[in-house]
Amino acid sequence: MHATRRPLVVRLLSPVADVHRDEAASALMMTLLVFLLLAAYYLMKTAREVLILTEGGAEVKSYSSAGQAVLLLLIVPAYGAFASYVSPVRLVTTVTLFFAAHLALFVAAIGAGLHVGIVFFLWVGIFNLMVVAQFWSFAADVYTEEQGRRLFPLIGVGASLGAWLGAVRAGALIDTSSPSRLLVGACAVLVVCAALVPLVDRVTRRSKRRPGAAAEPLARDGGFALIRSDRYLGLLAALMLLLNVVNTGGEYLFGRYVVEQSHALFAGDGPDAQAARERFVGETYSRFFSTVNLTGFLLQTFVVSRMFKWLGVGRALFVHPIIALAGYLLMLRAPSLALIGAFKVADNSVNYSLGNTTRQALWLPTSREAKYKAKQAIDSFFVRAGDVASAAIVFAGERLAFTVTTFAAVNVVLAGAWLIVVGLLTVAHTRRMESPASR
Repeated sequence: MHATRRPLVVRLLSPVADVHRDEAASALMMTLLVFLLLAAYYLMKTAREVLILTEGGAEVKSYSSAGQAVLLLLIVPAYGAFASYVSPVRLVTTVTLFFAAHLALFVAAIGAGLHVGIVFFLWVGIFNLMVVAQFWSFAADVYTEEQGRRLFPLIGVGASLGAWLGAVRAGALIDTSSPSRLLVGACAVLVVCAALVPLVDRVTRRSKRRPGAAAEPLARDGGFALIRSDRYLGLLAALMLLLNVVNTGGEYLFGRYVVEQSHALFAGDGPDAQAARERFVGETYSRFFSTVNLTGFLLQTFVVSRMFKWLGVGRALFVHPIIALAGYLLMLRAPSLALIGAFKVADNSVNYSLGNTTRQALWLPTSREAKYKAKQAIDSFFVRAGDVASAAIVFAGERLAFTVTTFAAVNVVLAGAWLIVVGLLTVAHTRRMESPASR
């Protein structure tokens, strides 16, 4: 009886994920790694807001997605070429240290009195996409498909917790320190992350289930070429594109409705009315962000692993677009700040928890080249392309005097297209799981 009793750490993790005895060390180290990555990102993100608003102005944000998409057209092929010459472990370690070195350069530039706000704003957007995508590529490589379905919900908890605590820590530091202090802290955290990568690989290699990331470099095919030649990867690209068009459009709708409500509640041009509107907007967004973060963390911790067991990866993929479609259909009837706020809390929290974990699991039945190269292209360029497409829709809608309801109708159509892609992707994923030769 006692011989078969599960270790304490496995029992403690059981409400979150089904972790086996020989996986506990590897899974916890991987969870720590993504925790540190997200914490570092939120340190950078807070510094970014300070620098861009004091140097570049808020309007620069409107052009950032397009600028990042253009840069990624050059960076993604370069990343793929480098991946063809080094092992995956060295790839992840080197790229992480590469970005850490950039942080040191930014700190030096700020100390020299240079204005780096716009460059840093673009850089952080690229870092967030590329390094986080690279982490999940590494996770999908070192774990088998069966392990990934069980362990990714736990690893996702590390991401949620890192984002929350990173933002809290950044808020505490920025009250008494300069943005440079945040960048120094983020740089130190990234160096620790780079040191963890080979350690995680060695621990996983000793597991009975898989030897870990292989030492050989990847094949020569580039990420965009892989996407063009593989229908499954093409559907993943379409999924990320549509998801971000719909999500970014929803963020715009929520922001627009908040502003309209502030003017309806506090009309006038005087300083008191302006101050009241700013206070209303700030309080609304503060409640919104805190509710989304808390809800996403609770879903990731207690719901995601159970949804994976009950529904499987394919059917779990339908949850987020169904919520999005239902929310925008409700907006067509009687939009209100309370309705839109509640919908966006559900939308964003599901996206950051179940949606993100499910999308990462879709990469488990792919080749190593696809995991590192195609995933990098999809999770960086196609994400930003979706943001650009959404900005174009907003630009056209503003000039055609679209109402909130009209924008919601556009998102209903887009969410319907998103559901169609999910249906096709679910079928393709099932076939891929049943036929390893198709990978």
